[in-house]
Amino acid sequence: MSDPLPTGPLHKDKPHESALLHVTGAARYVDDLPDPPGLLYGLIVPSAHAHARLLRVEVTAAQQVPGVHAVLLAQDVPGDNNIGPITHDEPLLADGAVHYHGQAVALVVGESLRACREAAAAVTVLVEPLPPILSIRDALAQGAFLGDPHIIARGDLDAAFAAAAHVIEAEVDSGAQDHFYLETQAALAVPAEDGSIQVWSSTQHPTEIQRMAARVLGVGAHKVVCTVPRVGGGFGGKESQATNFGAFAAWGAAVTGRAVKVRLDRAEDMAMTGKRHPFHSRYRAGFDADGMFLAFAVSTWSDGGWVTDLSGPVLDRALFHLDNAYYIPALRFEGQICRTNLPSNTAFRGFGGPQGMVVVEDAMERAAEVLGLPPEEVRRRNYYGAAPRNRAPYGQLISDPRVVTMHDRIVQDADLQGRRAEIAAFNATSRWTKRGIGLQPIKFGISFTKALLNQAGALVLVYSDGSVQLNHGGTEMGQGLHTKMLAVCAHALGVSEAAVRVMSTATDKVPNTSPTAASSGSDLNGQAVALACATLRERMDPVARAVLGVDEEAALTWVDGHIFGPGGAATTFAAVASRCWVEQVSLSATGFYRTPGILYDHATGSGTPFFYFAYGVGITEVEVQGLTGEMRMRRVDILHDVGDSLIPSIDVGQVEGAFIQGIGWLTDEEVLHGPDGRAITVGPSTYKIPSIGDVPTAFHVQLLERAPQPGVIGGSKAVGEPPFMLALSVVSALRDAIKSFGAGPVELGLPATPEAILRAIDHQKG
Repeated sequence: MSDPLPTGPLHKDKPHESALLHVTGAARYVDDLPDPPGLLYGLIVPSAHAHARLLRVEVTAAQQVPGVHAVLLAQDVPGDNNIGPITHDEPLLADGAVHYHGQAVALVVGESLRACREAAAAVTVLVEPLPPILSIRDALAQGAFLGDPHIIARGDLDAAFAAAAHVIEAEVDSGAQDHFYLETQAALAVPAEDGSIQVWSSTQHPTEIQRMAARVLGVGAHKVVCTVPRVGGGFGGKESQATNFGAFAAWGAAVTGRAVKVRLDRAEDMAMTGKRHPFHSRYRAGFDADGMFLAFAVSTWSDGGWVTDLSGPVLDRALFHLDNAYYIPALRFEGQICRTNLPSNTAFRGFGGPQGMVVVEDAMERAAEVLGLPPEEVRRRNYYGAAPRNRAPYGQLISDPRVVTMHDRIVQDADLQGRRAEIAAFNATSRWTKRGIGLQPIKFGISFTKALLNQAGALVLVYSDGSVQLNHGGTEMGQGLHTKMLAVCAHALGVSEAAVRVMSTATDKVPNTSPTAASSGSDLNGQAVALACATLRERMDPVARAVLGVDEEAALTWVDGHIFGPGGAATTFAAVASRCWVEQVSLSATGFYRTPGILYDHATGSGTPFFYFAYGVGITEVEVQGLTGEMRMRRVDILHDVGDSLIPSIDVGQVEGAFIQGIGWLTDEEVLHGPDGRAITVGPSTYKIPSIGDVPTAFHVQLLERAPQPGVIGGSKAVGEPPFMLALSVVSALRDAIKSFGAGPVELGLPATPEAILRAIDHQKG
């Protein structure tokens, strides 16, 4: 009996392709690249006012500081002083007014950061202060908005509320969150001999850097190349907000004729860049006597900051996820973006989904309290199911609601009912410490809500020795995208992963890239890589058959660097590649993919904004100290749907990381500004992110087995964002624990810091 043929690299555990580089410090980020000869530094001069008319900026003294090469203002921009990513409302440098504390007023370029800082201190900015708007409530009072409302509605809302046995009204606030990526914003630009500029940037969107740097310089995009070596964390914070730093570096290089680096320190980064959007929501929810959701009316407002940025699509996704995993017959969702004098808020993992889900989950918790039912039972009764309970609020078909099966499985596997009994027994005998448990389902739509971004390209080169160079349009920011793309390429060509080199993402290799965001990096780029490899296989196939001496009908197996034919015939991929070169067969190919069927009508609030949905269910058990408000997670159980995982070990890591980051948003992290708009939380001394002590003592993550997703690369599903919202289970668990301190409805504010928990306990006792 012959030995079985080797199998390909997909759907197997493996380490991150840069793991060794990460842990040894050998991985190179933008600031680690060798300094080019004559390197200069760029430093931003920030506004010291949240809102003011800009009367005059005096730079003469700054220009005379030794080592300073340029002090640049808005009127010096050679092209367009506007870098707004969707709505073009964002000046690169302040022009006529300043709109937030920290807004860029000038750019200093000098021999050293010391010289730049001395020059920045010498810049005189004369202003006429204006009253700032620093909160959603202030914006509502003054009618300060960015764009028109977005409305999604269906059913007879009045009739549904009239039929409801229980009507709940409440307000929900969710706060900002800093991305706190390990690598702060950074860009390095080097001028070339023909007037072009090479930019290395820590960005999730290299094409946006290329496009906007060219726009600022007044040249074509072909004159700017953006390369991303790797990104030290992004989480959405480098999707649009890396753009101005790349443009500053490119502009400085063009003006001085020398390389220019712009890199923020932690305090500058946290003061100047936008966060997760805070939301304020008001809702009215109707349930029947059995806990069935009948009606849901929600008005929600986001804090967009001073300009639009990506606030429109973020608000859209929040509205799309106000239903989460529940069918609601009659509803009206209305949302609008508020304009404030704060840094422009931007993309963040979940992209509005968490802010939407937190509202409907508040309604579920309150309904369970009114009905005297376990919250998981109310949730279970309201899941999407068979027709007619299979249409989202915007009309999209929910064809495979896996959450029902997943709910039942994790309830059994995690012994939810048995643990509820144990918790009740513990709480009955413990005066100051109480425990609670909560279950959280999620249904999360996968695709860019801005439909044109659902596209990707790849370029694959095969060399005559059989080695392969892979270029794709996604950026590696620690999430393992390169690891997955390497496996996809090796699998599609039938070579070993060692034969494939993944190149740094660059706009001169793959043009018009979409950002690596919306959990779509593997879906889009994986399909593009596979299509490029399929083209190469098609060209190489006749040559392989000639080498093997088999006819065109014979089945060939390409795997692990070998090509096997019938009857024991075999050759190597390298031999076929060499023969292709001899026979003048092209060994480079592009691949292009666009997601099919994505169409949404903003005016009618209807359509198909997502290609598919990812599902997950999490159960969290907590312990609360009633005298201090301290909380710790005792145990977390997660069952998550990633389809047929491309690399399971990578996906488990993403689930764990997303969950812990979600815990940070919901329990630890408070972004604070003073009454003048100045950022207060500008580093780890003032801003608390989760640490190892916040990780649950028992942390169990399972991936749903035998659940391939049709039409997606390798049958997989996106994983970057959906697990973030499983952290809402901690809110349910905290409410469950707080209930044990008294009677009546629980009033727990977010983030559920120790102070917020203590306030909720006092309310419960009172």
